[in-house]
Amino acid sequence: MSSKQKKPHVLCIPAPAQGHINPFLKLAKILNSKGFLITFVNTEFNHQRLLRSQGSDALSGFPTFSFETIPDGLPTPENLDASQEAVPLCKAIDELFLDPFRSLLTKLSASDSPVTYIVADAIMGFTLEAAKEMDIPEILFWTAGAASLLCFEQYPNLLDKGLMPLQDSSFLVNGYLDTIYDCIPSMPGIRLKDIPPFIRMSNPGDDYMVEFFCRQVERAKTASAIIFNTYHELESDIFGTLSSIFPPCYGIGPLNFLEKEIVHKSLASIKSNLWKEEIECLKWLDSKEPLSVIYVNFDLVIGDSAILPPEFLAETNNRGLLASWCPQEQVLNHQSIGGFLTHSGWNSTIESISSGVPMICWPFYSDQQPNCWMSCNKWGVAMDIDVNVKSDEVAETVIELMNGERGKETRKNAIKWKIKAEEACALPYGSSMVNMEKLIRMLQASP
Repeated sequence: MSSKQKKPHVLCIPAPAQGHINPFLKLAKILNSKGFLITFVNTEFNHQRLLRSQGSDALSGFPTFSFETIPDGLPTPENLDASQEAVPLCKAIDELFLDPFRSLLTKLSASDSPVTYIVADAIMGFTLEAAKEMDIPEILFWTAGAASLLCFEQYPNLLDKGLMPLQDSSFLVNGYLDTIYDCIPSMPGIRLKDIPPFIRMSNPGDDYMVEFFCRQVERAKTASAIIFNTYHELESDIFGTLSSIFPPCYGIGPLNFLEKEIVHKSLASIKSNLWKEEIECLKWLDSKEPLSVIYVNFDLVIGDSAILPPEFLAETNNRGLLASWCPQEQVLNHQSIGGFLTHSGWNSTIESISSGVPMICWPFYSDQQPNCWMSCNKWGVAMDIDVNVKSDEVAETVIELMNGERGKETRKNAIKWKIKAEEACALPYGSSMVNMEKLIRMLQASP
């Protein structure tokens, strides 16, 4: 047998969105560097976006790391580089992805190197059915923080208790969302406003998303294990609660640290950005003093135009830079960065923590609310601002983070958690490194 045939073959399938593809590709490259054949499955739409952003040859020429695609069944959008809308995409995941995924598994099973293990995104729960049919073991990857899984798991309880959905839109502003929800043992003091917001109002789109996440969470309880892009020390009490509800859960992050420790240089050209990066921003940062710049990353770009008034650009021309898509990890690790104003997606949160950069959190969507709550209340690495905040309040918060006493304490906490992240990913006994080895042994033990 060839060396290729002897290698265990892991199929990795992320949910078709940038925030899911990023950590999944890091994990896939780590596993490939540890001796696994990898098949990485994107939707046809996202695969074409990757080829446009990375170059037509960027994803080929790797003997033990290959890409496959499945259709998403959705109409082709007018803007080929725009993110797809969440509700239609989730409906497609649940209703249209199973058959083409099953066909792909059948094709690969007839090859010289059949799939020996599946690592699937936890919100791609349909894969469990196909894996069971073909007797292929599977592990799920929850690409958000561990705490957010606990919050989504509470959706049925919130509905049963009549706490959600809200009776009418007045409850969004009358203080009701400040109600403490002390039903999660490891998250005392969390408020209703800190729960992922799909459940707040009753409308067709949000109602579907509530059903979707309830379905995925229940499916996740049947998996053999769940892995997370976090580290045990950061969410130790969360993992304690998860262990009573879900199958074994392992923190294997921050994956950007393990990637640097483990991944072969030969895989450096395999990247995950669906948009072309503007590296010019790094040269601009080189001209700034240490800890003098606040990095702001919002989804403000549609096509080639930024949704910002020209007056703003003129006012900040001499002290600011607008870029369309930054190499975020490099930006956060730059010495001039003193703070990060973020919507608090998990990738941004864990990358900021692992860079020792304090945050200002402005959550809007999905797991961003619990990520913000954890950052501000459990870890002390962030300050938050209200969704309806005024510009002078934003200015005050930025000044406090960059120059104030509370900002100094927040920065100190961020550096503390960065050090703990480094320790978690250190050879040989860091918690994430140990958990990664457990994962590797599980994948190697497959038939």
